[in-house]
Amino acid sequence: MFIEVIKAQYVGLYTLRLWFNDHTEKVINLKKYLKGEIYQPLKSDDFFRKFQIKFNTIEWPNGADFAPEFLYANAE
Repeated sequence: MFIEVIKAQYVGLYTLRLWFNDHTEKVINLKKYLKGEIYQPLKSDDFFRKFQIKFNTIEWPNGADFAPEFLYANAE
């Protein structure tokens, strides 16, 4: 089974609650993963909140995203 993000909710600074297609619900804080030029805008809470579900994962307006498998493996 391919892991897919089917729903996402902002929880707090750098933190999202994610629902996956295997009926799992997890929470992830992405602060320590915001490295590199593409992730710099996500350090602004206003920009971080602008995520959307796209191509079965979360993505921001600047094209930054995380693989659904990465989110699944690193969320609690």
